[in-house]
Amino acid sequence: MTRIELAPEITDDFDRVFDHIARHGEADAVERIAYIIEAINVLQHSPRIGRPARDDLHELVIGKDQLGYVALYRYIDEINTAFILAIRCQHETGYKC
Repeated sequence: MTRIELAPEITDDFDRVFDHIARHGEADAVERIAYIIEAINVLQHSPRIGRPARDDLHELVIGKDQLGYVALYRYIDEINTAFILAIRCQHETGYKC
C-alpha cells in the first residue's frame, strides 16, 4: 500500500477552503475537508491515477463544480510514497465551475 505524506503547506490550503465556505455560507467545512481526504486516500491503492502535470507532478481531480478540487502530488516509486503538495479549488486552477 502506498504511503501518503501531506506537505506542511496543506494546512494553509485547508484554511483557505474553510474561509471560502464561511464567506459563502456553503456546506459544512468539516464534511468538505473529510471529502477531500477520502478522495486523496485513493492514492494508497492507485498512486498513478492522477493525470500528468509539470515536472513529474500529477493532479488528482476531486469532485466537480462547486465541490471540485485538485490535489497536486508527486509519486516516488522507489519509496512507494505520494507526497501531496497542494490542494486547490478547481476554479483556482482554471476550471470553469
